Amino acid sequence: MEALEHVAHVMAPDLLAFETAEEVPTVLTMEHLADQLREQLDAQGIQRTVLCGLSMGGYVALAFLERWPERVAGLILCNTRSIADTEEAKQGREATALDALAKGSAVIARAMTPKLLSEHTRSTNPELASTVEAMIARQRPEAIAAASRGMALRPDRTSVLRGSNTPTLVITSEHDALMPLPTSQAMADASAHSTLVVLPHAGHLSNMEAAAGFNKVVVEFLVSLPEN
Repeated sequence: MEALEHVAHVMAPDLLAFETAEEVPTVLTMEHLADQLREQLDAQGIQRTVLCGLSMGGYVALAFLERWPERVAGLILCNTRSIADTEEAKQGREATALDALAKGSAVIARAMTPKLLSEHTRSTNPELASTVEAMIARQRPEAIAAASRGMALRPDRTSVLRGSNTPTLVITSEHDALMPLPTSQAMADASAHSTLVVLPHAGHLSNMEAAAGFNKVVVEFLVSLPEN
């Protein structure tokens, strides 16, 4: 956020269920999260914005774009995909939900961190690995379960990109094991006004693993947008 403040007003939305005292639904859909984002934008009087979403945040951004395209001045999709889950992936989401509820967030954190960060990141920046694991571990198990189940229900939104004229930046990483390059290339190909950037050495969390490169391409994208 600090790196972008000289070119834009930056808002990091707080979404239901994560690090709050609110009751968590059994399933937290991407549409529900998009509704929350709209409400927070409305509360700040923001009518048009550039949406930047990484991983699940990308799913939320696409759900928002589908429903309120007139409010999206630009779209940044990071380490995410527009297609729906396969049946195998849906089964994996449910297994994650059950594990979170039965075994707790710390177990999910230990299992996920090696998948989120590249080997290069884990070997050169072990402090970041510890930070990421701690971030996951402090989330409520019911929130992890609800979000996992919600992600499994999302539809294929490639057609949303195909039908949009919104300027789009697609960011991925050289070693993202969860979202391989073809998924990002497919989004870039679907969008009429897109740029694809592949950041070296990083895994799934490009904004944390390759922060300097990530911030640079985001700033370049923001300053390239027409002022309207």
